[in-house]
Amino acid sequence: MLINMNFDFSFSRIPEIIFGKGKLSRLPELPLLKTARKVLIVLGGRSFSESSKYGDMLEIFAKLNIEDHIVSVKEEPSPELVDSCVSKYKDKGIDLVISIGGGSAIDAGKAISAMLLQEGSVMPYLEGVGEGKVHDGRKIPFIAIPTTAGTGSEATKNAVLSRVGNNGFKSSLRHDNLVPDIAILDPELTVACPKAVTAASGMDALCQLIGSYMSTKATPMTDALALSGMVAVKESLKEICTNMPNDIEKRGRMLYAAFASGVTLANAGLGIVHGFASSIGGMYNIPHGVICGTLLAQSVEVNISILLERLENILNSQTKNRRDKTARIDEMEYVKKYAYIGELFTNNANNTNNIESIEGTDTNLDSLRIACTKLVDYLKDLTEVLEIPRLGQYGVSEKDLFALAKVTSEKNNPVKLSAEQKIQILRSRL
Repeated sequence: MLINMNFDFSFSRIPEIIFGKGKLSRLPELPLLKTARKVLIVLGGRSFSESSKYGDMLEIFAKLNIEDHIVSVKEEPSPELVDSCVSKYKDKGIDLVISIGGGSAIDAGKAISAMLLQEGSVMPYLEGVGEGKVHDGRKIPFIAIPTTAGTGSEATKNAVLSRVGNNGFKSSLRHDNLVPDIAILDPELTVACPKAVTAASGMDALCQLIGSYMSTKATPMTDALALSGMVAVKESLKEICTNMPNDIEKRGRMLYAAFASGVTLANAGLGIVHGFASSIGGMYNIPHGVICGTLLAQSVEVNISILLERLENILNSQTKNRRDKTARIDEMEYVKKYAYIGELFTNNANNTNNIESIEGTDTNLDSLRIACTKLVDYLKDLTEVLEIPRLGQYGVSEKDLFALAKVTSEKNNPVKLSAEQKIQILRSRL
């Protein structure tokens, strides 16, 4: 298993995890429920609210004499939505917030729970676009229950809020204490998720797993989790989006992959694809998972192309320069990691010869190139099979590309990209 062995790192805490089929029924047993009197429920799409499980949950609250209040989040949450909810419920004595839905519902609930004990708007607290105000970490206890397998927001300490338009943004409210207190991961809740949402969410999780695995801040723990998540994606995503949508075991694998991706992104950061998601998501009303899913294969392809070209130039020069030698070691490791996951996705699980050979110190550059090509081809095929929309379907056009490239960060990406290279990626998915 090709894992970064840099043992100089820190690791953020994660929520208490309750994972498995039917675990929503565990709600009455939770100490947070036993002491709650007024709960604010933040719902996402209709798949849960139109199911029998929604009625079952409300019955649980009734039996426990808990007064419930409902908020619906139909799109990615804005600062205005958070402020409105906080204003409405601030004096209602809410002592527990529960989000049930996709990443938007969980981010909204996370931000609402974080702001119910604060004064004023959430806007000053948002990174990059606010006033630099620091949240003190006080919040209303928060439970996250995802009904999609994608963002991993149930594992993170930040809530992403958006404002779409010419001066739009996607920015985070962040504090270590904003990690959900409990995450209930019940694969039964994801079965009713529409195919298009399942596909885009799954590609978002895969993007986060690959992005954190290839991050310049990757650690042994994030690598191990990312690889296990990628195996889970390989074993489930295509099937639940095509011929096995009701397979609970595979739904559970994807739910695990999404959670793992949330843990790894929180600790290793992500690369160019999520840089695009931030810049594009601030200008266009495009689902986050669609942006990530549609740009993943091409972003990986460009990263690999740059790394291989640099590595080949260094190897051919036979330089004695210490800086070039260091670059050769770094770039060889990144190429090996891409090659490793290429073999991971395209080889039979019982045929590990190619995978094991990549870990060797004398790996042939041609064999790495072949394995990297396998990865790109796999991701392109997956994008087509899952029918991930192109950016042009949401109004992105050639005239927008330079402006988007200019404001897109490649923080933690294994290579630095020029504006032209970013435009190349975007243009390929118009």
